Amino acid sequence: MPIHKILVVDDSKTELHHLSGLLGKRGYTVRTAENGDEALRRLAEDKPDLILMDVVMPGQNGFQLTRAITRDPRYADVPVIMCTSKSQETDKVWGMRQGARDYIVKPVDADELIAKIKVLD
Repeated sequence: MPIHKILVVDDSKTELHHLSGLLGKRGYTVRTAENGDEALRRLAEDKPDLILMDVVMPGQNGFQLTRAITRDPRYADVPVIMCTSKSQETDKVWGMRQGARDYIVKPVDADELIAKIKVLD
């Protein structure tokens, strides 16, 4: 399934702005959410082709949200890339065990992110 629509979930407005600009310049349609509840609303409104998920957020964290999304039959086909400052190998392993397809550490390298998206495209 080609990737056109990307949902970016992050509680940092700076990070949302940065990632939206980076992806928008490359032709992707980007929607954003600042927390788990908002992300679930965005999912229900317009199913994305990919989700970029932060881990450290108030309320439901990115690991919990990824697990909920990837185990929901309505969204199980939407790949999730964890996009977080948590750089420990245990964090990466845990993220993948929650259903993430890939993991990228902030600050995000634009070429690395686009390469990871292309693999899923």
